[in-house]
Amino acid sequence: MEYNFGEIEKRWQRYWADHQIYKVTEDRSKPKFYVLDMFPYPSGAGLHVGHPLGYIASDIYSRYKRLRGFNVLHPMGYDAYGLPAEQYAVQTGQHPAVTTKNNIARYREQLDKIGFSYDWSREVQTCDPEYYKWTQWAFVKMFKSYYCNQARQARPIDELIGLFSQQGTTGLDLACTEPMSFSADEWNAKTGKEQQEILMNYRIAYLGDTMVNWCPQLGTVLANDEVSEGLSIRGGYPVEQKKMRQWCLRVSAYAQRLLDGLDDVDWTESLKETQRNWIGRSVGAEMKFKTSGGLSFDIFTTRADTIFGVTFMVLAPESELVEQLTTAGQRQAVDEYILKTKKRTERERIADKSVSGVFSGSYALHPFTGEPLPVWISDYVLAGYGTGAIMAVPGHDSRDYAFAKHFNLPIIPLIEGCDISEESFDAKEGIMMNSDFLNGLSVKEAIAKAVDEVEKRKLGYRKVNFRLRDAIFSRQRYWGEPFPVYYKEGMPYTLDEDELPLELPEVDKYLPTESGEPPLGRARNWQTKEGYPLELSTMPGFAGSSAYYLRYMDPRNDRALVSEEANEYWRNVDLYIGGTEHATGHLIYSRFWNKFLFDLGVSCEQEPFRKLVNQGMIQGRSNFVYRIKETNTFVSLNLKGQYDVTPIHVDVNIVHNDILDIEAFRNWNPEYKNAQFILEEGKYICGWAVEKMSKSMYNVVNPDVIVENYGADTLRLYEMFLGPLELSKPWDTNGIDGVHRFLRRLWNLFQSNGEFCVSDEEPTKEELKALHKLIKKVAFDIENFSFNTSVSAFMICVNELSQLKCNKKT
Repeated sequence: MEYNFGEIEKRWQRYWADHQIYKVTEDRSKPKFYVLDMFPYPSGAGLHVGHPLGYIASDIYSRYKRLRGFNVLHPMGYDAYGLPAEQYAVQTGQHPAVTTKNNIARYREQLDKIGFSYDWSREVQTCDPEYYKWTQWAFVKMFKSYYCNQARQARPIDELIGLFSQQGTTGLDLACTEPMSFSADEWNAKTGKEQQEILMNYRIAYLGDTMVNWCPQLGTVLANDEVSEGLSIRGGYPVEQKKMRQWCLRVSAYAQRLLDGLDDVDWTESLKETQRNWIGRSVGAEMKFKTSGGLSFDIFTTRADTIFGVTFMVLAPESELVEQLTTAGQRQAVDEYILKTKKRTERERIADKSVSGVFSGSYALHPFTGEPLPVWISDYVLAGYGTGAIMAVPGHDSRDYAFAKHFNLPIIPLIEGCDISEESFDAKEGIMMNSDFLNGLSVKEAIAKAVDEVEKRKLGYRKVNFRLRDAIFSRQRYWGEPFPVYYKEGMPYTLDEDELPLELPEVDKYLPTESGEPPLGRARNWQTKEGYPLELSTMPGFAGSSAYYLRYMDPRNDRALVSEEANEYWRNVDLYIGGTEHATGHLIYSRFWNKFLFDLGVSCEQEPFRKLVNQGMIQGRSNFVYRIKETNTFVSLNLKGQYDVTPIHVDVNIVHNDILDIEAFRNWNPEYKNAQFILEEGKYICGWAVEKMSKSMYNVVNPDVIVENYGADTLRLYEMFLGPLELSKPWDTNGIDGVHRFLRRLWNLFQSNGEFCVSDEEPTKEELKALHKLIKKVAFDIENFSFNTSVSAFMICVNELSQLKCNKKT
């Protein structure tokens, strides 16, 4: 009997679906195990062979755990809101809901063909009102909460109102946007609106003025990773830095807990370090500098020991101090510089080591010596970190050193024997000099002594600072979760929980209104039943993915995000598989969201993802043809050195073993219909390179084609066989034949003269040895996510059993 993979796979996939084999319920007689993939955004292109890599690994692990007696939750859904669907809607006029529905159907068809063991009864879609009801609910809870630093916990905002009315801010340590101080009498004397404005300073979900990447053509705010070299990655439109009033989440309140929680999870050390650096905890001092004009401003430094090496000050271009400190004579130069810096994202500014800046015209006074220090403006200082102003110590900071050299500013050495003739001395070691009362101390001693002196002279105070910013949580787009917020006398209020979900309305166009309002400004009657206007922005892409792991536990519950019973059973994700690109986005926001829900008593675990495995990328193997310049003639690879040629990407699906199908090439693009070819031994040999798998490089391989030609088992085995799960590796269809031949050899163990031939005889000692050696190896490899070596072990075992002519049942 021939190995008819198509018939076999369809039969069993149908059986799994008809009998709901992978549907799971809470079963307290079994230990639980929760396996989760980062769910996909359903794009119009569908899946390519790189997408299923992590899905296949998690599926193997899920099946293994079931066989070991675990009750396995292994769900799948779709991160369905996002910019690509909306851009497509703008171009075609087709509603994003329609294209998203079609894309999801396409993804489901592809996933089913590969044979995953998902519990599809738990499927979620972030654009489903019954799903985003709970995203909106969480936002309402954040709006109605503040963060108490003393308790390290989110608390109800009504509790804070009571505290303010009794004691003002006295004795309170609160996460806030700006420090405030007032008495109970002052609070009680304020109007209701004034009190609401103050509370906005403390809410976990709040309206704040933030610098954002604004793209006028797209009509929305973009994240840093959506911008490159001043242009939007999607569309290539100009992006500028702009201050806007946006909804934000006070993620920074959880910075220390996010840092501490990394000690409790089984993640790679490199990923933990990425998050530690992103959170960026630093211990130092906040110091006040007065200006010659009577103003003052604060700076944060971790190197108070270097205070006597300060020779100038630097402000971030976005700092409000720029307006106050720029003199009339410097106004034009400063305005021109700020206009220039608006075109660069913070990430680009951090990465760029080139020097630029402009003098403000003002001077600050050294807090110890009274010496005037010129105040400069430069984009190497960021408004969001520290105070947006720095004391520059060029002798002992590389960026300050480069700036001082460029603008010919003084550089003072502070460490005995250090050489700063060519570069700054940044090491925190040595004995202090040129530093007044710090002379003769070690750097470590000097840091402590300097901070003591700062506090003693009331020039500042000790402080722990974090690089982690609050998350901008609104987008001026259509295809996202509506905010459950209305405005009354200009102040925001949330809808009652029984009014959720607030569903996304229909609009006639998906562009901003003529007056610049977001697309929801086009919706009819977008207001409450009392006539109050509703928020026009929508939530960002990460909103729906921040708690989806909890919703999978209880996806049809219409009374709660997740029941206490379901959450107590499944608790958190035991194995999470996804890409490292989410380290400073989704994985930070999900951890924050979960900790907030933990504070509310909704989640029973502080950390959402117990173990995290990052799969590598399957790269495309691109092919090239070589066109002789200014002709329509193409020369084969090994002859191209004789001509002046331009390499052109060609569709890998019309190339086999690097040999071009010439007729298919002529039909592929009308431009090449009459192309001529210079061949080698009658063949056109293409060049190749390993690159990111991308439609623009024509190197995308559709898994449907592999399943059709070789079967799902071949695809799954081959993806695992390519190399270690965590490493990136090139896709090469040329190697898939070997894996397919292995499956046929396995099939043929139990074939004789075209018929099944399975023996009931007792296996021999040699046969049992081969089998148990394989079982031990595969179990070890699966536990260690070494799937490529498991495939090798299978191949070795089948070869051994073939030589032994084994066809035993057991």
